[in-house]
Amino acid sequence: MEEPGQLKRAFIDAAAGAIAGGISRTVTSPLDVIKIRFQVQLEPTTSWALLRRDVHGQSKYTGMLQATKDIFREEGLPGFWRGNVPALLMVMPYTAIQFTVLHKLKTFAAGSSKSEDHIHLSPYLSFVSGALAGCAATVGSYPFDLLRTLLASQGEPKVYPKMRSAFLDIIRTRGFQGLYAGLSPTLVEIIPYAGLQFGTYDMFKRWTMAWNQYRSSNANLTGTDSISSFQLFLCGFAAGTCAKAVCHPLDVVKKRFQIEGLPRDPKYGARVEHRAYTNMYDALRQILLVEGWAGLYKGIVPSIIKSAPAGAVTFVAYEFTSDWLESMVT
Repeated sequence: MEEPGQLKRAFIDAAAGAIAGGISRTVTSPLDVIKIRFQVQLEPTTSWALLRRDVHGQSKYTGMLQATKDIFREEGLPGFWRGNVPALLMVMPYTAIQFTVLHKLKTFAAGSSKSEDHIHLSPYLSFVSGALAGCAATVGSYPFDLLRTLLASQGEPKVYPKMRSAFLDIIRTRGFQGLYAGLSPTLVEIIPYAGLQFGTYDMFKRWTMAWNQYRSSNANLTGTDSISSFQLFLCGFAAGTCAKAVCHPLDVVKKRFQIEGLPRDPKYGARVEHRAYTNMYDALRQILLVEGWAGLYKGIVPSIIKSAPAGAVTFVAYEFTSDWLESMVT
């Protein structure tokens, strides 16, 4: 049985993580929908690529502005929040598990449960803690991630009118293991992604604290290394950008596994047939051969535009919610 203090800390981390994840996901949902549409489109996603002689077929989406206009015209404003319910069911437990496990690992590594002591952990320990926390959160919330992808990528007319119908169809056609389609590339992706995100976030916070201390000492002020909310936002923004830029190809592979066999309308282009890829390596190879390097980075622009503020909002919301909850329960 854990000490009451530890249980209280776990509750704070889980609640703050869930609230932060829910806020971040809802705010950035439109960019996530556009990103998914790009990632699951087999045809080129840029207009210049269509000029190549070896490319045939019509692309549904050829740029962010064009995709935004098409989705709004065909599906209305709700189209930008398609799949948001399963996304929230995925993100909220994901961030709850992630921040809870992360705090436990950092407490073990630092020998202290105080957050101010965790910031001084080595970059290596910050990376490993973030990676392990990301893996635990991914396994715990993955089926909702798969359902979110299916609902966000299906377009109109809908293949699945509700999350329940998608869930039952997956169980019927692919079995229980179908709920974890694409888990392998996701875990391979989440290790460097979560590690980089939390590792660089801690690094940027240390640099910011050092800069604040240096600036206040030069101004002959009563020195403080406290970080403002705007500085926290910038640290989270930079961390999200670095992590997503490195790991995006594996996210594309994951999305292809998640929607294989989805019978969506032909106007959205070629379908990803059932068992189109035998494993993660085969998917990377096929995408590279057929779609080129650009295929591995489909959706990178909306992905970074989404991930950077999403990371920033998540970290800032977590820090503030955590402080607020701590003051409430103590």
